[in-house]
Amino acid sequence: MENKPLIEFRSVSKYYYMGDNVVRAADRISLSVNRGEFVAIVGQSGSGKSTCMNIIGCLDTPTSGEYMLDGRNVGDLRKNKLAEIRNEMVGFIFQQYNLLPKANLRENVEIPLMYAGVPKGERKRRAVEVLTSLGLGDKLKNKPNQLSGGQQQRVSIARALVSRPALILADEPTGALDSKTGREVLSILQGLHTQGHTIVLITHDGSIAKKAQRVVRLEDGRVVYDGDSALA
Repeated sequence: MENKPLIEFRSVSKYYYMGDNVVRAADRISLSVNRGEFVAIVGQSGSGKSTCMNIIGCLDTPTSGEYMLDGRNVGDLRKNKLAEIRNEMVGFIFQQYNLLPKANLRENVEIPLMYAGVPKGERKRRAVEVLTSLGLGDKLKNKPNQLSGGQQQRVSIARALVSRPALILADEPTGALDSKTGREVLSILQGLHTQGHTIVLITHDGSIAKKAQRVVRLEDGRVVYDGDSALA
């Protein structure tokens, strides 16, 4: 059987209407990402990278074209079905961590499993396991405000991993960090890729994009480069 791409855009467009003007945030983009790839989508503000991220992560749908996720056309599904697929298949890492301030680290990491209906004991076991693997096993009962920015981002990575998603989607994951801590987070992502995870990294920074295996560069809603990160 043919090995289907995990992510496939088939001439995907996303248009926004502002008065009489049409903003082409994504303009007939075609690309695919196979399982196990580490791909950076890079571009300046207004290039369309956030629009692509939202479609890839099932947060939005195309105006036209098809978005295939693991061989299934998800581009025209209703919001509640998209939410199910998002929780099941995508692990998000955000620039601002998006941790619950009143919950401890273990509770924060358990959230996707809670939505998925995983029993409490299993939730706890998996959260402890993934936090420990990221060097936070001694801080399970800490609150996010007791951690450094780099540690908070590791909690965010743990939360993305705990549901064992098909795809890890990282949106400017080093944007709120100093350069040294940012390098540490990128090193974690590279390690996850080595372990076989599929990672799509969204960034405006070309030097960060080069840490990926492959770079897709966008300008004005179109792909202007898609290839080896070393040549980007």
